[in-house]
Amino acid sequence: MKRRSSPASQKRGAKRKKSRVTEKPNYVLRLYVTGQTPRSLKSVENLQRLCEKHLPGRFSLEVIDIYQQPALAAEGQIIAAPTLIKAMPLPLRRLVGDFSDANRVVLGLDLKEA
Repeated sequence: MKRRSSPASQKRGAKRKKSRVTEKPNYVLRLYVTGQTPRSLKSVENLQRLCEKHLPGRFSLEVIDIYQQPALAAEGQIIAAPTLIKAMPLPLRRLVGDFSDANRVVLGLDLKEA
């Protein structure tokens, strides 16, 4: 005698066959700088270039001048500038410097090199 599968079990099987598409996470980054100094400008340029290369269309970068918004610097517990905070995806990460060493930034943000 042959076993018949019910329509409900066929639907369950169909659900299992669907492959899950893993979307890459969006990154929320906050860069704390000290005014329009050459080091601040260089760090913004370097970080923007790295994000466009490694996270095209998947990042938001907020640049915060700690001279103009000291309350945000205190809230973020910033003690050196420029400082980058990766808020999302977790875990939270902090990087300090001008971000000229691309490999260090990629590792610090936990990006996977392809």
